[in-house]
Amino acid sequence: MQRWVVPVLLFVRLDLPSQSLHSSPTMINITPTQLRRAADIQERIQSLQKELGQLLGGEGSTPAQPATTTPKKKRKISAAGIARIVAATKARWAKIRAAKGESRPAPTKGKMSAQGLANIRAGVAKRMAAQQKAAMKPSQPKRKISAAGKARLAALAKARWAKVKKAGKSRL
Repeated sequence: MQRWVVPVLLFVRLDLPSQSLHSSPTMINITPTQLRRAADIQERIQSLQKELGQLLGGEGSTPAQPATTTPKKKRKISAAGIARIVAATKARWAKIRAAKGESRPAPTKGKMSAQGLANIRAGVAKRMAAQQKAAMKPSQPKRKISAAGKARLAALAKARWAKVKKAGKSRL
């Protein structure tokens, strides 16, 4: 029995700005020895960067790593600021309407009196009752045409077609 040894591919990130093993199309064709060599080189690069950072008194950053930036904070508008914007917008529109000669009624609070609400409810109830009554009422029976009426319509149709055929047409 033959045992197959499948090499485990280690994905090594190279810190080269222009090329890395991840983006290379030849990653599929790489041999285990080449992969091991790339890992060794990467380890050496990291150790040299660490040594350089210690020498310069700070941490050595790699060229491929992006500089960390702080995320921008969302700005918040205060309630007073929103009120100023709303007031300015209303004033602007009032000025436009005044120039056109239009007028707008003063805004109301939107409250309704108890009597007005009762009137609306009564009207809705009345309409609903009428709809239910109409739905329950049996529909009118179909109108039937008498035999004499049918004969009269047939005679008119025959006369109409006779006139059309006499004119040499096949359509009305």
